[in-house]
Amino acid sequence: MTRAVREPEDPEGRIEGRLSQHRAPYQALVAAVLAWTKPTLAPRDYEQIALLLTAHARSLATEIHHRAMQLPQGDGRRALATVVLADAAWQLSAPIAGTARCTHNRARVVRALYERLDRLTQPPAASAEGVPPTTPGRPAPSCAPEGTR
Repeated sequence: MTRAVREPEDPEGRIEGRLSQHRAPYQALVAAVLAWTKPTLAPRDYEQIALLLTAHARSLATEIHHRAMQLPQGDGRRALATVVLADAAWQLSAPIAGTARCTHNRARVVRALYERLDRLTQPPAASAEGVPPTTPGRPAPSCAPEGTR
């Protein structure tokens, strides 16, 4: 699913309207961008890659939104999708810069959106009802650093 976007980088929405919906090329691009250690591209090249990733991220966000809204109101996957979409919208609202950092950030957004889309298309996790929260004699798990519990 795509939608026309009127962004300063693509004022007529031409790029997103012609994007392929095949996943593999975008995942390969994300992997390549995130693998950069010392990139030396021209600023315009970074801008073009970031623009492509931004348009694809918006297309993914639209897909996630549609799928999430089909879930019941109390479904945790719907709530998590809302959080991921809000974060993606915030990150995509930053203007595109011709830098490796900007391009890395756009690649991370696309990766996070694919992860959320995958979770939306999977059946919900089994309920934990009837399962004890901890093993007897062991403390509950904590994210707090050792010594602060």
